[in-house]
Amino acid sequence: MRALLIYPIFPKTFWSYEKILQLVDRKVLLPPLGLVTVAAILPQEWEFKLVDRNIRPVTEAEWEWADIVILSAMIVQKQDLLDQIQAAKRRGKLVAIGGPYPTSTPDEPKAAGADFLILDEGEITLPMFVEAIQKGETSGTFRATEKPDVTTTPIPRFDLLDFDAYDMMSVQFSRGCPFQCEFCDIIVLYGRKPRTKTPAQLLAELDYLYELGWRRGVFMVDDNFIGNKRNVKLLLKELKVWMAEHQYPFRFDTEASVDLASDPELMELMVESGFAAVFLGIETPDEDSLQLTKKFQNTRSSLTEAVQTIIKAGLRPMAGFIIGFDGEKPGAGDRIVRFAEQAAIPSTTFAMLQALPNTALWHRLAKEGRLRSSKDGNINQTTLMNFIPTRPLEDIAREYIEAFCTLYDLEKYLDRTYRCFLMMGAPTWKAPLKMPEWKIVKALAIIIWRQGIKRPTRWKFWHHLFSMIKRNPGVAEHYLATCAHIEHFFEYRQIVREQIESQLAEYLAQGEEKPYVVEEKKEAMV
Repeated sequence: MRALLIYPIFPKTFWSYEKILQLVDRKVLLPPLGLVTVAAILPQEWEFKLVDRNIRPVTEAEWEWADIVILSAMIVQKQDLLDQIQAAKRRGKLVAIGGPYPTSTPDEPKAAGADFLILDEGEITLPMFVEAIQKGETSGTFRATEKPDVTTTPIPRFDLLDFDAYDMMSVQFSRGCPFQCEFCDIIVLYGRKPRTKTPAQLLAELDYLYELGWRRGVFMVDDNFIGNKRNVKLLLKELKVWMAEHQYPFRFDTEASVDLASDPELMELMVESGFAAVFLGIETPDEDSLQLTKKFQNTRSSLTEAVQTIIKAGLRPMAGFIIGFDGEKPGAGDRIVRFAEQAAIPSTTFAMLQALPNTALWHRLAKEGRLRSSKDGNINQTTLMNFIPTRPLEDIAREYIEAFCTLYDLEKYLDRTYRCFLMMGAPTWKAPLKMPEWKIVKALAIIIWRQGIKRPTRWKFWHHLFSMIKRNPGVAEHYLATCAHIEHFFEYRQIVREQIESQLAEYLAQGEEKPYVVEEKKEAMV
């Protein structure tokens, strides 16, 4: 079989980082780890070609070459997934699809023409698909009733990727998360019992990347890297040795729950193993909202102190925030901005709450008759809430726009980043000196020109930079790279403003929905 693997287009989002990537002449932040893992699970006597449509379109020669077209997508990639299914069917190709979006909502991709639906986790369902192909079947839906043992997952086919196009590489150590946040689809897709690979497996993947010549950042894509703390510590103890032996060829970023702050040994191991940044799901500083959405792990101690503990350990925090929880009081946007300033978090994702398919939130809102249909079905930082909230949607949307724009005000961002890195612990290891690539030197010159000469922030830029070099020189390079991130966010905030205001105007023109009123239970019924 000749299998053409296609990864659909992402619309512009917080994570697309176009302006930063342009500075270093890269096309995309991260590769399609799911598809290269699929290629590793499928029979290795098959032939594979991979096209990431975020880099380039599929050529007619590639369409003609393929016996079957295989696609994987998240919900934000929905529209291009459907377009590519239809493009393949127009050319008479068999189409197989999988990934988080088809697994959650298979009907629409099937209606678009997909022949095979390979749902849930591929370690179980891909062999079912291969068996059907070998029998000559031309359609089928394959589902799993259990979660696979990821210690059997083979090394992804990283050789299929165009390394020059990506800023970071992706690997995965675990799947699943032990918590029960109402809005989260990770526990729906992967379960609440984190399953991990063995340390030897993960190191074998890093060996392969090293052998292929990769020498840049690696994103550990686990939705909660520390979900199984025992196993992650076993990995880090071996990774620490591997990194030293290979002279620190990679820098790792990942995602973790905020209870990371309560484990000094774990943070120390992460920093010693080359981890530089961690994404934290803060969501909101409002404890009532955290309790309501069952994010209890964020209510056990001071969130501000937790974030600053992580910074002092040597990890740059990125944080996710959400506005629009039930029962939320006015001014939530301002409270989020104040929290980010107090905790000194440079980069924050920020979105209005969305009900993802099949989550506990989705089922509750469906039962209450509160789900709204969105025009394009996509869910990201530029879409209105897809359900009726408990306060006016217009108020939430306007608070969201203003808070997003305030967070990425040029001066506020530089000040917040400066405060963060002043308290940041420096790594104890040191990679050998090497000549920087020309594109990195060029990017640095552009940043210095824009932030240190052209813009009104120039005095602040130079003050902060020289102060950092003097007071915390071990993190100065990381600090400067983080300053560069504003190049994306500053422009992206205007995209958020324009698209949300456009959708809001359309929503208001249709006639304002009344906020949902939560009826308080009578005391006698409690």
